[in-house]
Amino acid sequence: MPRYLMLGLCLLAPLSLASPATSPTEDGDLAYSIGASLGERLRAEVPGLQLEALVEGLRQAYQGEPPRIAKSRMQAILQQHDEQASAAAEQAQVDKMLDAEKRFMAGERGKAGVHELSEGILYSELASGSGAQPKATGSVQVRYVGRLPDGTVFDQNQQPQWFKLDSVIEGWQVALPKMKAGSKWRLVIPSAQAYGADGAGDLIAPYTPLVFEIELLAVAD
Repeated sequence: MPRYLMLGLCLLAPLSLASPATSPTEDGDLAYSIGASLGERLRAEVPGLQLEALVEGLRQAYQGEPPRIAKSRMQAILQQHDEQASAAAEQAQVDKMLDAEKRFMAGERGKAGVHELSEGILYSELASGSGAQPKATGSVQVRYVGRLPDGTVFDQNQQPQWFKLDSVIEGWQVALPKMKAGSKWRLVIPSAQAYGADGAGDLIAPYTPLVFEIELLAVAD
């Protein structure tokens, strides 16, 4: 439902509570109260409105006078405003998530023993290995646990599991070829090298960095 219609419905609520018999003074107070309530909402939701035009439109509509703008034009203007407001709200949410990711990655980057690979991928070595390193087009056998920034486990496999390296997320494709069989790393992968703006269903929200503990057991061509 368009926001301007929701606003209209909200304004009907005070009217429904009004007493059927009011004095002229009380009538004025009611009108003033509705206007003040409308003004507060509009100041928060649509700052910068021309008050003279607002009052003119309110008066003409309330008194049943023909509007000075065609209804089709008004609908187009209101729809455009709704679309712009929705886009701005979505962008604000994206900016909030990106800021949270930036803070998380900065905190992880500052921890002792953390190193940085290309594309901002962070790693720390939990156990060293001396075996072969995977090829970009090869396969890897791993055990792993995947966590969200708050520590929630979203995926894990403690049984040895084979993957084609070119079939996993980009962060794994960058990091695993740097590992040697027998090693165990903790990876912190930025969202751009994981599931990005789309996320992954209900498990991983958009713009979410991921934390993995990966044990590389074996490699194959």
